[in-house]
Amino acid sequence: MNTNSNLNITTLSLRWIARAASLLSIGTILLFFVGFNPGSVRPREWVGFAFFPAGVVVGMIVAWWKEGLGACITLISLAGLYAVYGWLMGSNVNGLAFIVFASPGLLFLICWLLSKRNFSEVHA
Repeated sequence: MNTNSNLNITTLSLRWIARAASLLSIGTILLFFVGFNPGSVRPREWVGFAFFPAGVVVGMIVAWWKEGLGACITLISLAGLYAVYGWLMGSNVNGLAFIVFASPGLLFLICWLLSKRNFSEVHA
């Protein structure tokens, strides 16, 4: 087995791990909304909701078809969450939970980069 075949197997494996992780992440995020009362959310908090969970979930769904684009949407949404709550609102966003839920986006990004590398090696 040559290096190119190993890269294909790695990319394919990582792609399915990212997809499975995204389903788990999206499912868990949706469980948080059971019994959710939108009236309890202050108007300025809706901006944060646009980034997480909305942007993160949309990014992971897009990544099933367009890995690079979906990964960017997911990771930019995560950064946007920290920017909005941390810097603009002065709230303290602690913990790794947001990063864990968005981590499939990083896996999709790695997969996309590997597939680009594989494509350029095959067509070089």
